[in-house]
Amino acid sequence: MNASLQPPAHPVANLALEQGWLPIREVSRQTGVNAVTLRAWERRYGLIVPQRTPKGHRLFGADHVQRIQTILTWLNRGVPVSQVKQLIDNAQPVDASAENEWQGLRQTLVQAIGQLAERRVDAVFNQAMALYPPRTLCEHLLLPLLKELDQRWQGQFGAQMERVFFYSWLRSKFGARLYHNNRQLSGSPLLLINHSNRPLEPHLWLSAWLASSADCPVEVFDWPLPNGELALAVEHLQPRAVLLYSSQALHLAGLPKLLSGARCPILIAGPTVCIHQAELSVLTQDIPGLLLAEDPLSAHQLLIQHGLL
Repeated sequence: MNASLQPPAHPVANLALEQGWLPIREVSRQTGVNAVTLRAWERRYGLIVPQRTPKGHRLFGADHVQRIQTILTWLNRGVPVSQVKQLIDNAQPVDASAENEWQGLRQTLVQAIGQLAERRVDAVFNQAMALYPPRTLCEHLLLPLLKELDQRWQGQFGAQMERVFFYSWLRSKFGARLYHNNRQLSGSPLLLINHSNRPLEPHLWLSAWLASSADCPVEVFDWPLPNGELALAVEHLQPRAVLLYSSQALHLAGLPKLLSGARCPILIAGPTVCIHQAELSVLTQDIPGLLLAEDPLSAHQLLIQHGLL
């Protein structure tokens, strides 16, 4: 065993911490992997084997943190968590079934959604959420799932029923998580606004969930605001930024008036960025702090790059 992974020389936890060992909450803060996921990696796959204090509290060394970063690198490439240990420890190539595991998970969810089986959808997602960081889940499970569902629902009888069922579940699921996280967080929130006429925009809620998972307070307005009231909301909430999401065409001529008085960075996100790509690119030069993102992942990355998460 690597010397840096040996148990602390002294059984007292305080001395171990003084020697550079980290508690799980600090490792979670440094790596972005929550404590539930770190424990699941240990119990189910032996990916991380921390040291323990006499009372059973986990302690991590620098090599543990580096290993977690390596695990994240592979997960972000689409490698299922079940294959990561053999890949790291034995230098084995990625199994050809990697994508099949993600596809199998998506198919399980599609079947549960088709049967309106809320408990099964919830159980499958909860299990995945315990094993993967939010960004990995978003990229390799949820965004492909939403695309697959859109194709499934083209002209299919019962499509609207399935869509309303799943979108309602998704909004309730993430809404509950945002509420719980907001109760534990302080500071300026990120304000997300549904700026389309669709009552349910799943990518808006994915964006909110990613931000909340980065320990950012989040406020979601699931309906457009008229001119003048966006500035009023900004005045009351004092957000770190506003994310306007739309999957539809915008009234571009009225956009400067809508944003007038909203004195914080503005991010316009969603398919509307592709619809108005040329026009919005010009507006970014005229409106200070205006950013553009086509999907939740790029919106999340932009917020990080600009120090807003």
